[in-house]
Amino acid sequence: MSSLKYIGLDVHLATISIAVLNASGKLIMEVTIENQATALLDFLRGLRGALHVALEEGTYAEWLYSLLAPRVARIVVCDPRQNPRRRGEKKSDRLDARKLAEWLRLGTLKPVYHGRPQGHALRELARSYRTLVSDATRVMNRLKALYRGRGIPCAGARVYAPRFRPQWLEQLREAGVRQRAELLYQQLDLLLALRRQARGAMLAESRRYAAQKILCSIPSLGPVRAALLMALLGTPHRFRGKRQLWTYAGLALVTRSSADYRLANGELVRSRQPALVLGLNANHNHELKALFKDAAASALAHPGPLREFYSTRVDQGMKPELARLTLARKIAAIALTLWKKGERFNAEHLKPQAA
Repeated sequence: MSSLKYIGLDVHLATISIAVLNASGKLIMEVTIENQATALLDFLRGLRGALHVALEEGTYAEWLYSLLAPRVARIVVCDPRQNPRRRGEKKSDRLDARKLAEWLRLGTLKPVYHGRPQGHALRELARSYRTLVSDATRVMNRLKALYRGRGIPCAGARVYAPRFRPQWLEQLREAGVRQRAELLYQQLDLLLALRRQARGAMLAESRRYAAQKILCSIPSLGPVRAALLMALLGTPHRFRGKRQLWTYAGLALVTRSSADYRLANGELVRSRQPALVLGLNANHNHELKALFKDAAASALAHPGPLREFYSTRVDQGMKPELARLTLARKIAAIALTLWKKGERFNAEHLKPQAA
């Protein structure tokens, strides 16, 4: 296709460096424009043929994806950590744009999912809730560090309770330290109030989706975890199966094997030596992994089919930590399957084998 063009965008705060290659890989245009929607759209209107665009994941990626997706034949937002760079090679904005266009033409870019036309409000509300939870946890850790730094034991949650605060503040002899603790308590109260507000808004928005009732029917996936799961994944159809979800959530096993085949009586047969398990995959969505691990821990705290599933694995000789991992993988697989089918959880359909 002679009309096919590959476009690499190296996006910065004020400018966008653009490189355009034709189907044979020949550089036909290089330009630097202002980082504005009108300037970028005007440039694309001047190009003929099917336009394939590549840019790296970053602050502007979501905005550019929503801006360009309806106007080009294909757009790829790639993971910059997976790009085939080499140490010591030259680097500049124009070279980076040219490399993106070339890698797009060769098909070596690792795409980052951005196809979520629906659920934008839920995604933003969930992001606000997660941020406030993280900020409140950080302030709590600072408070405990302040007391522990003065040799004051502060285990448990009593140190945060408003009615016990005067007793804790009396143990701080230095005026400056006491004032700092008071400011941290004020900051914590504000963050907790905002967190409750964000949580209510997120739950109210999540009830607008049919998937909320489906996910809430799964034991250990309550309304909050269901809302966060919908916001993080967007749609279950982005995953072909459970193994792709496990990899994205950091629950996939990394294995290594060698000499997979051997000769026996002149015939090539597969070796029975098991693959070496190195652990879980490192490149993953950390928030999603924490969600499924917390769901597994919650399932173990309450009687039900999921705890029975865990107990069966342990009785069969599996180590408890591996059984918890297996339970987290099982919860992820159940959530994906039911979400895709639009069905609610039924304990009778829970398969006894490990995930």
